[in-house]
Amino acid sequence: MRRGLLGGTFDPFHMVHLIAGELAARQLDLDVVTFLPAGEPWQKADRNITPAADRWEMVTRSIGGVAYFEADDREIRREGPSYTIDTLEEFADDDVVLILGADAAAGLPTWHRSEEILERVSLAVLPRPGTTRADVADTGARFDWLDAPEIPISSTMLRRRGADGLTIRFFVPDAAWHYCKEQGLYGQ
Repeated sequence: MRRGLLGGTFDPFHMVHLIAGELAARQLDLDVVTFLPAGEPWQKADRNITPAADRWEMVTRSIGGVAYFEADDREIRREGPSYTIDTLEEFADDDVVLILGADAAAGLPTWHRSEEILERVSLAVLPRPGTTRADVADTGARFDWLDAPEIPISSTMLRRRGADGLTIRFFVPDAAWHYCKEQGLYGQ
């Protein structure tokens, strides 16, 4: 199976995550795109993160109805920090494409066991503001640059909007926005 893995904190899950999954599926002829919310994102240990159960709900509600999208909670169920290499080992039988924003892809050398990750997978890279194709190429990764404009929406920006009392509606999928509103997440 040719599988795209799109992991992240998803705090909150937003439209750019869906766009990245859709573009990778279409451009790289993927059988499935698996969305993996991180349980304990080790690179964000210094920050207060929305509970995993809430982030899981946003993902599952947002991808419903797309036949080639699925959500997987293995990183949430796993105890300890969420390392991509551990997840890749569990998908060893698949042809895996790691779907990342250009900013995350350029930061791959800082990831736990990054050399092994780069040996195992190719990347589908979504353009992101402030990061160039050359920045990603400098990592030595094999990658496809997804055909999309840079979209300046990020989870950080959405958390800030919510904290400032501003709406995040239509920045996030409608199902995620309704969940945030029900739960009082991100000031909604």
